Amino acid sequence: MENNERVVTVGHAIVDVLSPSDDGLVERLGLHKGTMALVDGEKAELIYSSLGPATEASGGSAANTAACLASLGEPVVFVGKVAADPLGKVFSHDIRAAGVRFDSAPESRVDAGTGRCLILVTPDAEKTMCTNLGIGAMLGPADVDVASITAAEIVYMEGYLYGERHTDQAVEEIIRVAKAAGTKVALSLSDPAWVDLNAPHFDRILDQVDLLFANEEEARRMTDSGDAQSAVEVLAERCETVVVTLGAQGSLVRTGRDLARVPAAPVDHVVDTTGAGDSYAAGFLYGFVNDLGPERSARLGALASSEVVSHLGARPLRSLAELARRSGLTV
Repeated sequence: MENNERVVTVGHAIVDVLSPSDDGLVERLGLHKGTMALVDGEKAELIYSSLGPATEASGGSAANTAACLASLGEPVVFVGKVAADPLGKVFSHDIRAAGVRFDSAPESRVDAGTGRCLILVTPDAEKTMCTNLGIGAMLGPADVDVASITAAEIVYMEGYLYGERHTDQAVEEIIRVAKAAGTKVALSLSDPAWVDLNAPHFDRILDQVDLLFANEEEARRMTDSGDAQSAVEVLAERCETVVVTLGAQGSLVRTGRDLARVPAAPVDHVVDTTGAGDSYAAGFLYGFVNDLGPERSARLGALASSEVVSHLGARPLRSLAELARRSGLTV
């Protein structure tokens, strides 16, 4: 079968459980508001039992990016692992229904199920995430889709895959395959707390990253910089293109010697910031493979992000392709 997808995304296959919560519950559960923490199965069950009514939807950082790319009309592959369990069926159905090619067969194991992420969304739209990766944490070199990566223009990985983990070997194999094929490598730093834990590991592969995504806090912590622009300058010494999102203040994009500050797209009411960075990355990646240029790609990223943060859940409820067309941003 011919592989015609220009973008491959790689990450953890996760089913998100989103629950509106107050600050008191976050505190009582001993969680740090606004961060992501990995939890074992027992802790996940404790948190889940403490939640009120929840919305369940397929998620995972790179999978969200893939779904948004498909909504923009860009053919895309997602690589990740699911178990042969009910959540695995939910994830597989949802990602394919979104228009993403997902060829991974479910695996039967007694020690790991499909990953899940419990997301507490407070009234200020901030998200606190507790993730049990399940079988996704076992992604290895044998799971790398060599044919798709070789045929693609760019492979995008979530940073959650890297940092003294079994999945490190998969990341390194992906980079090896991509470099041999001339496929660009894109990476998201994923989470400020993750950067704190794994900055030395990221440092080992940054020189092989062509396109780096980070939010302001991640970029500052990765570089020990006092502000976003200084962080961009440091990261640009390692990566060809650096994109740093600034929330409501827009984003900074550095390509070569050129630095652009791009405004955020307007949002009437921010409901849930889950997936904001994932959707922004999708818009930028669409612009990248369609040669729209850094600034226009950033505007498309901002537009995609504005749709996702306007409702509960990390995936678009409206066609991003139609929104982009009306805004004059797509080809």
